[in-house]
Amino acid sequence: MQRLARNGGTAGLLRWLAGRADGWAGIAGSDGTVLSASGAAPSGPLTAPADVPDVPRLVAEGVRALTERGALAYSHDTGAHTVLLFPLPGPHDPHAEDRGAAPLLAVVTPRPVAAGLATLLADVLMPLSLCREAEAVERKRRRVDLAESRGREAVLHLLMTGQLSIAQQVAGALRPRLPDPVRVCVVECPGDSRDEVARVCAEADGGRSWIVRCPVYARHLILVMPAEDGRGDGPDGGPNGAPDGGTATDEAVAALVDRCVVGVSEQVPLADTATGYRQAFHALAVAREVPGRHVRFGAAPEPALVVGTAGRQWAEALLTPLLTHVPRRAQDPGSQELAATAASWLAFSSHATDHLKVHRNTLAARLRLIGELLGLDLHRLADQAALDLALRIRATPATVCTPEAGQHDGGAAPGHANGAAHDLDEVLRRPAVQEWALRQLAPVAGAAEETLRTWLRCEGRLGPTAAELGISVPGARKRLTRLETVLQRSLLRPPSARYDLWLALRARASAAAEATS
Repeated sequence: MQRLARNGGTAGLLRWLAGRADGWAGIAGSDGTVLSASGAAPSGPLTAPADVPDVPRLVAEGVRALTERGALAYSHDTGAHTVLLFPLPGPHDPHAEDRGAAPLLAVVTPRPVAAGLATLLADVLMPLSLCREAEAVERKRRRVDLAESRGREAVLHLLMTGQLSIAQQVAGALRPRLPDPVRVCVVECPGDSRDEVARVCAEADGGRSWIVRCPVYARHLILVMPAEDGRGDGPDGGPNGAPDGGTATDEAVAALVDRCVVGVSEQVPLADTATGYRQAFHALAVAREVPGRHVRFGAAPEPALVVGTAGRQWAEALLTPLLTHVPRRAQDPGSQELAATAASWLAFSSHATDHLKVHRNTLAARLRLIGELLGLDLHRLADQAALDLALRIRATPATVCTPEAGQHDGGAAPGHANGAAHDLDEVLRRPAVQEWALRQLAPVAGAAEETLRTWLRCEGRLGPTAAELGISVPGARKRLTRLETVLQRSLLRPPSARYDLWLALRARASAAAEATS
């Protein structure tokens, strides 16, 4: 009994009792309902040996008789079988007036009852009761853990969609306090070890980081860490340097957990958590290919930071139909929900259903509405890249953007009285954007650039890319994996850098076309 109680729990004890009784064993509620049984699968129907009669009816009748008589145990012979009932001891005195509410051990055994069976059943009551109590405590613990995990996931979702004040209000009920500024870390855990890695992360930094189980990727943990976690900003602890004091949490995790891969963002304000997550995800793609399994995101400006006032006004004009949308029915998504849906889908593709907790048909319907409102074909990479840039510009505070040449405090750009660009190409031809595009494409040339161009021309699909390059699909995947290492960006898994790369190529082509016209 003790061995089964430790290793098999309630189910193991019941199976063992059924074997000893050569019949059926189970737990019944005070109303006669069978709660668990020796022949029941964890989530399946109640079953019993073929020679045992209608067990639920026999148990229900026995429970009614025991309750009516106020007995401490009950035995009833019916045909070729005997029903034995014993109330399980609980936290209350078994002799108290409410003992009838306690669950009961029920056994149906062939007649005559085997010698010593009643004594055996009396002896098993205590370990069986303790097993049930321990399992109930474990279920409650799991519910609490799930509730906390969902709460942290909700805070992360609010941060990713730019709702900083609401995120801080919700986070006030949890620990620790949200840091600001932050570094975002994505940890890819081996196998099904995510809970164990989360414990290692919490111990490594003393509980200072927000640790969230990624709702999209089942093996990923997301850490929102204080930016001062053992890092500086110079050569010894700068963007490509080592920690300048102590051991950083992300590096400690990569060292402590075998086959764990870690990507880390640059230092970003808490309001830019979404940017930090994209950077960490890109660093993770590179970390898979290096021996240390740990990479920090290389310094590279966001395109939203260099578009200037003209770019911000272009983004506002593009998004206005979406941001001013008023739903016809109260239950339909409003403008903010649609904007969050677009951002999630652009970041996670079909995995946005897991991120947003919506059905795929709901996601498809929202995307159709967004495309209609904005006049975009969201099946085209060009329109996806334009919408992604516009949403990122909207999420970036104007105060941190690079000012345009000849402008002060958002003044008009040369050639336009109000500083607005008429289309995306005008935004991409601006000098700061051209410099950004040059940095994005600097690592690729020759065959690598041709692979990249072909992949983007084929809307980021592997099959058509392979066909156009005249190679196999695995061959195309290998080339793009090598490009991920060269570019230090994720290409094949969302969030992908394909939007930035499409914009960079378009910027270069637009500038070249203007120069030759």
